[in-house]
Amino acid sequence: MGKKYKQLSIEERTMIQTQLSMGFKPGQIARELGRSASTLSRELRRHGWVRARARPGPGRPMLAGGYRAEAAHRCAHASSVKPRVERRLKPGGLLWGHVASYLKVGYSPEQIAGTLATVHPDNPLLQACHETIYTAIYAMPRGELRTEVIGWLRFGHAKRRPRARGDDRRGTIPDMVSIHDRPPEIDERLVPGHWEGDLIKGAHNKSSVGTLVERTTLFTVLAQMDDAKTVTAVKSFGQVLNRIEAQKRLSMTYDQGREMSAHAQLTESTGVKVYFADPHSPWQRGINENTNGLLRQYLPKGSDLSGFTQEDLDAIAWKLNTRPRKSLGFKCPAELFTPDAFDFRQHHAALFALGS
Repeated sequence: MGKKYKQLSIEERTMIQTQLSMGFKPGQIARELGRSASTLSRELRRHGWVRARARPGPGRPMLAGGYRAEAAHRCAHASSVKPRVERRLKPGGLLWGHVASYLKVGYSPEQIAGTLATVHPDNPLLQACHETIYTAIYAMPRGELRTEVIGWLRFGHAKRRPRARGDDRRGTIPDMVSIHDRPPEIDERLVPGHWEGDLIKGAHNKSSVGTLVERTTLFTVLAQMDDAKTVTAVKSFGQVLNRIEAQKRLSMTYDQGREMSAHAQLTESTGVKVYFADPHSPWQRGINENTNGLLRQYLPKGSDLSGFTQEDLDAIAWKLNTRPRKSLGFKCPAELFTPDAFDFRQHHAALFALGS
């Protein structure tokens, strides 16, 4: 038998019917056809075959156990061309229009699913889980439309696959305060104002962008940097942190990158206390690591990040801050971080009008 499965032909089904009528057992027929026994058992089970001993009582036994080659072939052909359940999410449909609109503005399938459930709670026809959305996208036939739609996804992979990354930028940090010495209220994430920080590197590590994520609301701030030197990092982080009101910039947890060796200067200029995670422990800053992965949609690996101005980075951060998050009950970071200045329903109405 070949490695690629091939459907039974009408000739094979005719041979099955003939040999069944002659008293051959299914296993013998499978060997004669060069097929596996499971293929024959599924074929017979689907198309009405009954063992002779399963019909006690008077009367003549059914010819070939009730299996009919032509009827089985017609049924198999009909099943192969018509899905058992009509797909609800397919290009051209009403639901697809909603999903495509959100994909175009950068929503992930999971965020789309949560938003649809929030905006259309009483209309199941306008709702879909994230797996349904992924399946609809990756089940599309190869071509320009499929390529375009996959390009709307965060990472644009041709196939769904996990991602992995490694990072080691450790250096000697004077007066370093360990993450294990942080106050309990930081770990509990009950009060906004505690941040996680990192750098995103560009091609050949020659350009950088600073990233800050607030631990409670997931609010993201980006800092433009000319390089990854200590003086530059402290100055750039200080400038964007000082744009935030003092009660919402209390602490920052960073990895042991050399660029933060002058953390005492950052604390002096902003009032932000800096704590340092353990080496090779990205999960201790998991919120920031996850956000960096989301930002790679806009700041791709291997690209030159020096061309992004602070205004460009503010616009990118705003896109993340106005997207609903599952961990926030599908609320937006901006909705929680600046509740008096951001109305999600107004933003959603304007966004959908723009997308349509």
